[in-house]
Amino acid sequence: MTDALDVQQGEEPEHALRAGVLGLFDSVVMGIAGVAPGYSIAASTAVLFGAVALGGAAALLYCGIAMFGIVFAFSYLGRVEPKAGASYSWVRRALHPFFGYMSGWALIVSALIFMVAATLPVGANLLGLFSTSAANNKGAVTIVGAVFFLLMVAAVAVGVTVTVIVQIVMSSIEIALLILFALLAIFHGQHVHTFSWHWFAPSVFHGANGFFAGALVAAFYYWGWDVTANLNEETKGATKTPGMGGIIGMVFVFILFEVFTVATNLVLTSGQIQKNDADVLSVLGQAVWHGTWGKLIVVAVVLSTVATLETTLIQVTRTMFAMGRDNTLPKALGRIHKKFKTPIVATACVTVFSLALFIGSQFVGSIDSILTDGINAIGLQICIYYSLAGLAVVMLYRKQLFLSVTNFVFMGLWPLIGAIFMIVMFFKAIPGLNSTTLWVGLGAMALGLIPMAIYWIKGNPYFNMPSKEDRVAVLMEFEQNL
Repeated sequence: MTDALDVQQGEEPEHALRAGVLGLFDSVVMGIAGVAPGYSIAASTAVLFGAVALGGAAALLYCGIAMFGIVFAFSYLGRVEPKAGASYSWVRRALHPFFGYMSGWALIVSALIFMVAATLPVGANLLGLFSTSAANNKGAVTIVGAVFFLLMVAAVAVGVTVTVIVQIVMSSIEIALLILFALLAIFHGQHVHTFSWHWFAPSVFHGANGFFAGALVAAFYYWGWDVTANLNEETKGATKTPGMGGIIGMVFVFILFEVFTVATNLVLTSGQIQKNDADVLSVLGQAVWHGTWGKLIVVAVVLSTVATLETTLIQVTRTMFAMGRDNTLPKALGRIHKKFKTPIVATACVTVFSLALFIGSQFVGSIDSILTDGINAIGLQICIYYSLAGLAVVMLYRKQLFLSVTNFVFMGLWPLIGAIFMIVMFFKAIPGLNSTTLWVGLGAMALGLIPMAIYWIKGNPYFNMPSKEDRVAVLMEFEQNL
């Protein structure tokens, strides 16, 4: 590899993460934890129902099929360039430095917004164990959520190996509880709706606008599996293991989301879902297992939120670390802790910004409006950097696409379909969004133009297009890693 940005391991130890500490099982666990099934269901069910009513299963199905194209794109892109920046590094090489930078920036701003959307449900659900009124008190929810967030920062700061151990324990309990309550809802609950295959049909949507409104929320459901790519510098078999971990993790959560969405349709009325936007799973738990035991599902939500806060912190700090290491953001962000080998400066910056946004959010609306606007804004940003990754793999390996059917489908056709789906969804969803969502979603992206212009004008080598020799070296290395 001849790119000027390639980091030589050992040359600058202050910029080297701890290599080879994660295996395939760890990667799969991190991928599942990054998606956070329990949290995604708790935070997004009401939003998804508001968009497509009983068509949630269909929205998750079609968006999931497209999302797998992006999963395959990440897997193949990572085979020649295992860097913590992931799409920030890959898209630059395949398309253009402008798009590469905006890919990294999209992940950063979506993660910061997510800190607000993630901490509200954990605060609401914890308080809901003791008092319904407290669960709807935005001030109390803010305080409890902030405390949990700081605990997650501490866990992430001491190293990825500690984080993975915590994730394995939490995710195992979370998944077991979700499967238990899904089965109870399907086989033992009092059904308010009769199951229908129509819930999976395209006709369940009210036109194209309804379809894409639901797909935008579904994209948020799936978001987070790509944390495996941001951990590639710390994973054994860095060129293949992270991609495989992302694929396996996505298969698992895809099935779980479909089963749980059907279960929710069966046992909850539209009124129950809409009136309990922040703690819909606690209502479902009581519907299928009334009393104290029914509150166990809240444990799954709390564990899931803790898990996804950790993985999102990992994702955003590794991206900021990569950008700091390249000096496309302040160089201090590329520094790591001497003992724990974690990006300590990036972690501190994310902590400060997230707490500020979280505390400030209590002055801008209800818990329902914050969740809805935040989820939709993140959905727009997800569309941007996922679509760029899908296009990048097609462009970078276009000469390899016709060497085999496997290459054509998984490196070309499916990622391209995923990218087109994300692009169309982005533009179709915009007319149906309110001004707050657009300002947060697109305004945050526009802010990224400022640091990019500063470092581009300074002549940072990141913004130089890769040479022809470098592209040839990439393709040769890719063929060796197939």
